[in-house]
Amino acid sequence: MSTSPRPPGTPQSAAQSSGRHASDEVVEALVERARQGDLQAFNSLVARFQDGVYGLTLRMLGSPQPAEDATQEAFIRAWQRMETFRGGSFRSWLFTIAANQARDELRRRARRPAQSLDQARDDPDRPDLDPPGDEPSPETEAERQEMRAALEAALRTLPDDWREVVVLSDIHGLDYREVAQATGLQLGTVKSRLSRARARLREVIQDSRELSEAVERLGVRR
Repeated sequence: MSTSPRPPGTPQSAAQSSGRHASDEVVEALVERARQGDLQAFNSLVARFQDGVYGLTLRMLGSPQPAEDATQEAFIRAWQRMETFRGGSFRSWLFTIAANQARDELRRRARRPAQSLDQARDDPDRPDLDPPGDEPSPETEAERQEMRAALEAALRTLPDDWREVVVLSDIHGLDYREVAQATGLQLGTVKSRLSRARARLREVIQDSRELSEAVERLGVRR
């Protein structure tokens, strides 16, 4: 599936003054066009969200190739189901589809050892997992890599269902209700799993000298 350049930003609007961003309006416009069958508009949505979807599936599945396959399948299914999108957060809706694809893959195969996210980042055919922005300094980039490695090691200790809610909530920023929607869980179950998973992560970090030192150096609150 090809990816088109992102549409230019829109000027200051009344929606922005009410708490909405211009980018939200752009996404809504692209979604509406895609719902009407505009493939170019959908490709623009792919360009906007592919990094986040790939990051989600990679952290759930633990290795690049299955994550790439799940990401591609998620976008194919999203395109096929665009008419069923009834509003709300398109990002949350898309992440629901992606999470379902990853869960299906976990059920289909025995889990293989997770590869490093940095290996995926070094692949020139993979989109960057970090948000776009100014080129980081070597020191900043080294810290990011260290934190990613610490995150990977800690996440791999969690059961699949716990890791999923942590990735959706703490890494991708979905709120509790969006996580419940993405996972098909009750709100109380989401909160309970997050609480247990975060407690387990704290224990893993505290029990690992390497992880503890990385977290302390980067000033991450445990």
